[in-house]
Amino acid sequence: MATEISATSLFRGPDRAVADNVVLRHDGGVITEIADGAGPASRSLVIPAFVNAHDHARATASSFGAVGMPLESWILRTVLGTPVDPYLTAASALARSAKAGCAAMMVHYTRPSGTMPLVDEAKAIAKAASDVGIRIAFAMAVRDQNPIVYGDAEPVLSGLSRDDRKTIDDLFVRAPMSPKAYIELTDAIAAAMAGPMVDVQLGPAGVQWCSKPLLEAVAENSARTGRRIHMHLLETAYQRAWADRNFPDMVRWLRDIGFLSERLTLAHCIHARPDELEMIAASGARIVTNFSSNMHLRSGLAPIAAAHKCGCAIAVGVDGLALDEDDDILREMRLVQMAHGGLGFKATWMPAELFSLAIRNGRRATGAPGNGELVAGNPADYVVIDLDRLDRDRIMPVDPMALLFARGNASLVKEVVVAGKTIVREGGCTGVDLPAIERELRDMYRANVGKLANFQRMWPPLAEQLGGWFEQQLTCQ
Repeated sequence: MATEISATSLFRGPDRAVADNVVLRHDGGVITEIADGAGPASRSLVIPAFVNAHDHARATASSFGAVGMPLESWILRTVLGTPVDPYLTAASALARSAKAGCAAMMVHYTRPSGTMPLVDEAKAIAKAASDVGIRIAFAMAVRDQNPIVYGDAEPVLSGLSRDDRKTIDDLFVRAPMSPKAYIELTDAIAAAMAGPMVDVQLGPAGVQWCSKPLLEAVAENSARTGRRIHMHLLETAYQRAWADRNFPDMVRWLRDIGFLSERLTLAHCIHARPDELEMIAASGARIVTNFSSNMHLRSGLAPIAAAHKCGCAIAVGVDGLALDEDDDILREMRLVQMAHGGLGFKATWMPAELFSLAIRNGRRATGAPGNGELVAGNPADYVVIDLDRLDRDRIMPVDPMALLFARGNASLVKEVVVAGKTIVREGGCTGVDLPAIERELRDMYRANVGKLANFQRMWPPLAEQLGGWFEQQLTCQ
């Protein structure tokens, strides 16, 4: 059914000025026309919908005490937030992302619930995305080494009692999945759920967690099938130290086996060096930066401006750890702009350029069609911003995109349209009852958390042992 919306201002894309008083028309999920002559309507700014290009569709970590600790402890601590219901957990995360204005989100699924077969769990995530109305990329994360630390975990675990070691083994140590089995699993997931709104990808967790045969199998399958790959890379100082000690030519090796390509998206790259950034850029791979997550986990400040300068495609993700743990992708983009946008009079990019780069590259990372620009023929994926609240003083004409990066946040989102369908209106999701879902999840988690009482009891000494092990890696070069 044909639909139209009047816009006081509309931002098409990076090479086009903001258009005033226009009508956007779409039909069948595709933009058909943008014409002059908008009729009377509330003041609005229409912009391309955002993309959350790196996330895991999980519960809010701080609610489980995973606060103020580095990734290497945080990952273990967040076992307390293992999904109690995969559908509800994913629907909650996806709906929060949609409310913030996202048309698409990457789900790098790193912590399955263990309550059902993996293909069925993937289908539950796809059902949640369909109910919310958001596009997703889905990759079942895989690792086949180093489940506790990046190397021999015996120094960390040797002081534990037999019961405590069993707790750790039961929670974290799994028989490694063979490369062949992982490819077959990914094929089965794709057969079960891939479609116009779901892009199934390969998801190695990170080089320190994956053997060379596994990474080679992923590279070969991607090259043969065209399937995209999503992976963490060099997120922390400890991963950098591991690579320098155990795999000093890591990025070059990834390039040489064909792993680096335009099909690849890499999350973080905080500790990538200039020569590594050059190789990533030359391959056509993308880097997703996750500013707030990097700060929450004390991982460091990524060299995003340097990556952009050498030609690397940049996208932005929330990683489940936005500044206020509210999945506000607009605030996240503003933080990226503030941190990496330039020094003095030398700008890395203008805010509208970063906005367009992040959306275009985010859509490539997630397999969403089109480049995100609001032009005829592109998907009708857009966000309506309350211009009265954004331009609250109305003293003089000010570029609305400049205002968006000065003071914008998710509370200004009035409507989110994906593939021509309204999925958010006036702050509420139209396809799911997010408050009811979150109430049900809280009740389930409260009932479940006691089952992990032994892990909570042993956490303080385990965390201390972990910290000692990882710090030693930095001092024994």
